[in-house]
Amino acid sequence: MTKVGFQLYSLKAVDDPLPTVLERVSETPFHGVEFAGLNGGTVDQAQTVLKRTELQSAGAHVGLDEIEVDPEGMATTYRRLGCEHVAVPWLDPGHFESHDRIAAVAERLDAAAEELSNHGLTLHYHNHDQEFTSLGGSPAIEILLDLTETVRFQLDVGWAGAAGYDPLLILETFGDRIELVHLKDFDESVGETVPAGEGDLEIDRLVESVHDLDIEWLIYEAEDEPDSYETLTHAASIVADYW
Repeated sequence: MTKVGFQLYSLKAVDDPLPTVLERVSETPFHGVEFAGLNGGTVDQAQTVLKRTELQSAGAHVGLDEIEVDPEGMATTYRRLGCEHVAVPWLDPGHFESHDRIAAVAERLDAAAEELSNHGLTLHYHNHDQEFTSLGGSPAIEILLDLTETVRFQLDVGWAGAAGYDPLLILETFGDRIELVHLKDFDESVGETVPAGEGDLEIDRLVESVHDLDIEWLIYEAEDEPDSYETLTHAASIVADYW
């Protein structure tokens, strides 16, 4: 059964300690959280709140360089928090400018995925719009997935829309590589990603497709107003409206 999660990056500038932020999320319909660092908190603090509130760990966003520097230490941190998934949240657009550049970063991702698998973690790659650059008629993300064996795909539907692609079609095409989906929207009139429900994407159909494909986690993420709990209130309303 698909669970709904909240990406803590969405509240990264809230002037509260990590335990308070986790407590606030636990008061909403979300089943779990996806970490984006610990924002000044500690593993013990987060672990205590997760146990008390029964919030689950949907996963964590961790940069590829950070994984490569200390995969064991990073894995230990997030395994203590109950994570089974780690997603690389961003790679510079230059990595997707040519087939050779994609092949080089694919090799790094595969190596990182193999290392993390030794610690019970699955590696995912989270898209923005640069991964949909067309090379020889194929989007770069398709080439990347073809060149990797164990890396999963965390689809951000808002950024896919921003790149001019139909996220529903992407779900159908790559569903067997997707366990985590980021829920946000895209407003074509301004050419920007926006909070879910405030743009042009068919959120109801996307949620239905995620259910039908039995995706493990649908994770709400907002990139605007990260210093306000209004983001969390809006996220909870989206869950109520569409779940």
